[in-house]
Amino acid sequence: MIYMGLTALLAALDLFIKNAIEEQDGDDFPKELEGSKGKILLHKSHNAGFPFGYLKEKQSLVQMIPLAVASFVAGIQVCLLQGKGRHAEKLALSLILGGAASNLYDRLVRSYVVDYFSLQYGRLKKVIFNLGDIFIFLGAAIFTVVEVIRAFKDR
Repeated sequence: MIYMGLTALLAALDLFIKNAIEEQDGDDFPKELEGSKGKILLHKSHNAGFPFGYLKEKQSLVQMIPLAVASFVAGIQVCLLQGKGRHAEKLALSLILGGAASNLYDRLVRSYVVDYFSLQYGRLKKVIFNLGDIFIFLGAAIFTVVEVIRAFKDR
């Protein structure tokens, strides 16, 4: 139950921030995140496609592919939650689903994903993210590390 709650909390946090960004005038952006010493800029960006606007003209695909993937991941999570242990995998899938739920909500309700921050470091300066993206990335990284470790142990 804790992992389902974590998924909901993460999705709600990202949606809360997205709503706060959406309520602000777009002319106020980009702006520095207070306390970040210029390392994080806030944006108000709408992405109707996949990352970098890919396939933005194919809205049905952009909506249905993430819905199918999120459903598949949720099915794996439900199967894992029925057993004991495997906490790292459960955490990883909760992170992935929290981010996916937030971005999926945007795709289905707004028809675009709200992205709102960029890291002022190297090539990342050009990429605008949201917390949902970060949750998905962290969850996938954790899941990958766990599976690689498991593969080496099983050798």
